[in-house]
Amino acid sequence: MMNSRLDALVEELKDSLASFVQEIVAIPSTCGDEGAVVNRLREEMVALGYDDVHVDAMGNLIGRIGHGARILAIDGHCDTVGPGECDQWSDDPYSGILRGGAIFGRGASDQKGGLAAAIYAGKALTELGLPESCSVWVVASVLEEDAEGACWNYILEHEPSVPEAVVLTEPTNLTVAVGQRGRMEIRVTTAGQSCHGSAPDRGVNAIYRISPIVSAIEELHHTLESDSILGKGSVTVTDIRSTAPSLCAVPDTATIHLDRRLTEREVLETAVGQIEALSAVAAVDAKVEVPEYELTTYTGLNIQLRAYHPPWLMVSDDPLVRMAASICQDDLGIPARFSTWQFSTNGVATRGTHGIPTIGFGPGEERFAHAANEQVQINDLVTAMKFYAAFALAWSDEQP
Repeated sequence: MMNSRLDALVEELKDSLASFVQEIVAIPSTCGDEGAVVNRLREEMVALGYDDVHVDAMGNLIGRIGHGARILAIDGHCDTVGPGECDQWSDDPYSGILRGGAIFGRGASDQKGGLAAAIYAGKALTELGLPESCSVWVVASVLEEDAEGACWNYILEHEPSVPEAVVLTEPTNLTVAVGQRGRMEIRVTTAGQSCHGSAPDRGVNAIYRISPIVSAIEELHHTLESDSILGKGSVTVTDIRSTAPSLCAVPDTATIHLDRRLTEREVLETAVGQIEALSAVAAVDAKVEVPEYELTTYTGLNIQLRAYHPPWLMVSDDPLVRMAASICQDDLGIPARFSTWQFSTNGVATRGTHGIPTIGFGPGEERFAHAANEQVQINDLVTAMKFYAAFALAWSDEQP
């Protein structure tokens, strides 16, 4: 009986959901500039009958259904990357155009589509009702593209209650995501001695001193550990810079920036130690550090962030994973498929740092994230909406 009621609500809401995705895709919301889209999302939550809707000091939007102490959170970040080269798009990146059963535009897949599906699942939950002991948060989080997890670190520090479980709505192509590699940044700096470029032998070129380190890091990449589920750790040089009094002077510093992806069991100390242990680093007494950043949210709040985001993985027999598989098979009528994300998500905070059981399920494909002609299928949006509602109902029926 409950399935038929949910099916009817999903059918009733699907056209409104599609129109809403088109509308919010058309609102630019690059990282740190999410105010306009948060306002629109808030209006929709209020109109859909959420029991409480508020925006915290960081700018995260939290909509609540129900009043119970047991909390399930469904998270979707509302910030996006920029459009990139617009001439690579078939249409205006902010058109939200509907074509061939898909909505196109920046953020359609990563990840306004999943967020909108969660918001409309909340409407279904307001109609179907939750047990008095439970409530569901639908969270439109901010600053994820530049600082994944920072939003949830803030929420968990400042909200009076902590969710029992979290569902992420990042794109998974309707598979159940159970984890991801971690991500961190490492900076390596060599010092030299500047002199006039016409007489380089008088100085010490910092670029020459860092060049062997670049080669050593390329070799290190091939030796890193691998995990059967999360895959291989990786490291690559993504930037190189130098300083000098002028372009006619030998550089007195050179710095490389590393993108390091962490597989299971790898932590910050592991990754930093590997770089420090390189003979090329020791030979020139290079400085190795993990960068720290200060970011400002659209509300004006300053966030301090260390560029380290741990890996996380849910075991296959975890109750949350089994429940998600059951929803796919029994409620959606699709095979339960499992995956891990290649990119990083807010799960680095909810699961990686704070240990809250976390899974992912989202419309859209990971390959469209940050790409030109980003898109999401309407049918997938509707399936995701049903998954979030059915999962919340099944979770709320479980005894703690």
